[in-house]
Amino acid sequence: MFQANGTGREATVITETLAACGHQVRFVVVPFGRHWIEYGEKAEFDAVATVPPDMAITGARSVPYIRYQNGASVLKSSGQSIKALGDLAGKRVVTFFGASGVLPGLKDAAPSFAEFRERADQLSHSNLLFAGRVEAVLSDGLIFAEYNRQLIDKVKAGGSVGFDPTQDVVFTAIFPPSDYTMMFRDEGVRSDFDRCYDGLVKSGRADAIDREVVGRYSATVGNQYLQKP
Repeated sequence: MFQANGTGREATVITETLAACGHQVRFVVVPFGRHWIEYGEKAEFDAVATVPPDMAITGARSVPYIRYQNGASVLKSSGQSIKALGDLAGKRVVTFFGASGVLPGLKDAAPSFAEFRERADQLSHSNLLFAGRVEAVLSDGLIFAEYNRQLIDKVKAGGSVGFDPTQDVVFTAIFPPSDYTMMFRDEGVRSDFDRCYDGLVKSGRADAIDREVVGRYSATVGNQYLQKP
């Protein structure tokens, strides 16, 4: 959703929304969960992205502008069918940092797993799955697919990863889609964002951004990402 260089699906939505209202944006990308802290501690940041609607953070909250689709990813060769958290009982599971406070039911289900890890470096999730060190990854389907692509590109360029990153994976959306908002220090800019995001939706551009990115990773997410065929 955010590459280190400030590009990606979510970055595109924010950039185009603000540009439509005459604003320019410069992103500072930090690990998920750290971004809220940076915004709170450093007054030079005018806004923070990817904020859960019920999270208490100082500022003016925007309308929800992005939806993430978290789910379970497993190796196809494993034959596993993960339809709910209960299907992960007795299995080794890795997810993103802070997931137990974000993904519904995860905190209660985690004690039933054989092993449970939260790691901020989501590239390590793909490494662990392909190397057979976990049975399932809980994460956003597109983020997982992008890191898989990076591993495949590394091997194509002559690099070594110690496992086969081209193994088929199956992603299942076992969580409901998650809405996220932005928080702005300036209420006027927040109002601009809300108005121009509404324009992005009505013009069809917001949906087009989603469809282009989901289509790029269809081999991994299939029709599971936001339930769009």
